[in-house]
Amino acid sequence: MRGNLYIVSAPSGSGKTTLLDQIITKFENLIFSVSYTTRKPRGAEQDGVEYYFVGHDEFHQMADQGEFLEFAEVHGNYYGTSSQFVEENISAGRSVILDIDVQGKRKVQEKAPDAVTVFLMPPSYGELERRLKARQLEDDETIRMRLLIAKQEIQQYQDYNYIVINDNIDESSTALESVIRAGATRPENQVTRIREIIDTFGGVDC
Repeated sequence: MRGNLYIVSAPSGSGKTTLLDQIITKFENLIFSVSYTTRKPRGAEQDGVEYYFVGHDEFHQMADQGEFLEFAEVHGNYYGTSSQFVEENISAGRSVILDIDVQGKRKVQEKAPDAVTVFLMPPSYGELERRLKARQLEDDETIRMRLLIAKQEIQQYQDYNYIVINDNIDESSTALESVIRAGATRPENQVTRIREIIDTFGGVDC
């Protein structure tokens, strides 16, 4: 059985990190893909946990060598997803969840059109602004830019398979969990097991 590839996108400050932290603990074979980035760590972020923090030269060298499934520039910094990490885990039967923005999602789907996509939407503009300010990680101008980008991002919601409105963390977690459990039952990911069952019935009449 191959694993599934899940893409979760959301405006900055939507509560995505908190939600994904909850989801990862509920599935034995669900792996979070840690992205590479050229930006500096924020707060208590650790290298290899939230991101792999690398310099611009190293990042561009990796990109030139084709090591990224996708990469993009966001807010003046680069972010990239390791192709090798994703393929090795999916081939081993583990599902992989990507935390990437709308432009990264498009690039991944060009290479993996069967990826399951989820857009995490904040309950309102005002609530998103409140969450960004409550983090106390950025100045007012940076927050203003993030809100402008969020306005553009949420208009792409129709390009996603599922929408989760992150108003209540428990309800949002249940909704995303349902999407992942449903994905595990897709027939294309259970071909070997299905054939084994059919063989016990004497095979398929053609």
